[in-house]
Amino acid sequence: MENRAVKRVLIIANVKKTAALPLVGTMQEYFASKAILCDVCHTEGDDSSIHIHQDTDLVITLGGDGTVLYCARYIQDLGIPILAVNFGTFGYITEISVDEWTEAFEQYVSGQIRISRRLMIRVSVYRDGKKIWQAHGLNEMVVTSSGMSKVISLDLTINQTHAGFFRADGMIIATPTGSTGYSLAAGGPILDADLSALIVTPVCPFTLSNRPLVVNGESQLTLDIPFGQRTNLVLTVDGQQLCPLEEGDKIVVEKSRSRALLITSGRRNYIDVIREKLNWSGGMHA
Repeated sequence: MENRAVKRVLIIANVKKTAALPLVGTMQEYFASKAILCDVCHTEGDDSSIHIHQDTDLVITLGGDGTVLYCARYIQDLGIPILAVNFGTFGYITEISVDEWTEAFEQYVSGQIRISRRLMIRVSVYRDGKKIWQAHGLNEMVVTSSGMSKVISLDLTINQTHAGFFRADGMIIATPTGSTGYSLAAGGPILDADLSALIVTPVCPFTLSNRPLVVNGESQLTLDIPFGQRTNLVLTVDGQQLCPLEEGDKIVVEKSRSRALLITSGRRNYIDVIREKLNWSGGMHA
């Protein structure tokens, strides 16, 4: 076991979680007692920017999964680990509870718990041959109608192979981390969070033979927006970043050059969290 040096931390607190605010003061006192510099950023999980000091060794998020997604896209190219403390109601990413953060931090510093290196996606939108928008995400990208209950048409290419023409309520391309989110609700599989893979999940496809597909994480996925749509389309990434689409647009989805570094819990692992959240009790009501 190798000790990890932490000299400066950044706390990102979701102000919508009122219980998180008192913990900020407690953490500041704790880190001051250990001569660790501590910066604080209050957020509502919107698109406001985060100031990250260049000497930051660790980011602590206080909120739910949405706060982690917000944080991950801002630090995805900085190589800074995230200690995610769960104040949400249904956290798959946030394995560490409020009363465990001190233990988790000390285990991290002493090298007793590992860092989970999560695949992220880079999503680019091209219009008339020019890139007009780009975003990074930890969970998924989704293309849907911006209207109500409208079927859309999409052409999917995986690497250089045409994979099919889809008529559906939408299309999800998810990471293993995002496999327990919208993709799961749409019938997609659950993947181990440390895998390097992407999930293609049609949302309510018009053709029942269109099923979820898992592809290599090195794959490049391209969605073309055909002309003749009967509704406007919109692209969202992690449910927090939005780009209105036009007919003729091309969306390219590929893995990001960087990964989200999430500190794991010493008390539970990914399977423990899934079993608890999905109530895999094995009993009468499983």
